[in-house]
Amino acid sequence: MPPSVRKRSKKAGLPPGTLVHVGERKTERVRITVIDYDEAHYEEREARTVEECFPFKDKPTVTWINIDGIHDTAVIEKLGTHFGIHSLILEDILNTNQRPKMEDMGDTIYIVLKTLEGGPGSGPEAMEQNSFIIGSNFVLSFQEKEGDAFGPVRDRIRKGGNRIRRLGPDYLVYALIDAIVDSYFAVLERVGERIEVLEEELIADPSPKTLHGIHGLKNEMLFLRKAVWPLREVINSIERTESPLVKKETGIFFRDIYDHIIQVIDTVETYRDMLGGMFDTYLSSLSNRMNEVMKVLTIIATIFIPLTFLAGIYGMNFKFMPELGWRWGYPALWVIIVGVALTMLLFFKKKKWF
Repeated sequence: MPPSVRKRSKKAGLPPGTLVHVGERKTERVRITVIDYDEAHYEEREARTVEECFPFKDKPTVTWINIDGIHDTAVIEKLGTHFGIHSLILEDILNTNQRPKMEDMGDTIYIVLKTLEGGPGSGPEAMEQNSFIIGSNFVLSFQEKEGDAFGPVRDRIRKGGNRIRRLGPDYLVYALIDAIVDSYFAVLERVGERIEVLEEELIADPSPKTLHGIHGLKNEMLFLRKAVWPLREVINSIERTESPLVKKETGIFFRDIYDHIIQVIDTVETYRDMLGGMFDTYLSSLSNRMNEVMKVLTIIATIFIPLTFLAGIYGMNFKFMPELGWRWGYPALWVIIVGVALTMLLFFKKKKWF
């Protein structure tokens, strides 16, 4: 049974909207950070309790509340209740097996997508779910653990005097998603470098280690494909939504993300085809090597067939064999044996069989 199915079975029999964390606990504690800003104002702090975030709901500025660690259902429930998040959305946030999607809930928009930390052979354990909720003046982001690709976005907010400080929550979410998509390119770059190394190994001296490397990269491409393909639909839905939470001028930027995702998908498909070809090449290499070995063994066996025949004749224990009494019989037999062997070798060489 796949791991995702085993994890999801924890919710069997529970009513819709029941808050149960489904997935691995990837951090020891829940960390809550708050960034509140507008064009002239900026404040950044780490909240010790979820209640410290409540006053930011009604502020006219833009507030970004980031949660690192979603295993504490009480924190998610309190935050969701105060900011008016539907219980089904909270349930999806806690379920780390979600497929990337976008849901327009009227007064909020829910977006979920995946990030993949790059490393050859990365599997589902390297994939992390990111959830975003866009409100009229706030953005809530939920991550499974600390450490993300949002550092450049935070730096842009801190510096000020740029577009992100002038525009609203929808542009902030665009910037966050754009950072995640950029991280896909970084993953693909590392995968491309590893593929080049494997290609050299495949040509020079393929080994079981080479096969394991190809298999690991094929798995990574599978998980990356699962993360990226649905994201294309998500960005397309955000760009075309009629929700007032996403302004028309921001839709242009989401279209740029859409173009980047298409590039990522094309690269992923190219790498998958390359890895599939490398796998076939590896199997062909093993088959060719086996054929070479079998050819050499066949030639040796073929040469020894007439020699065995001659040895068998003169190994018989008949009393009257004229050659046995001949003085030069033994040397003559060796001359015949060597001659037959050399003649067959020359014949095989002429036929280019080796």
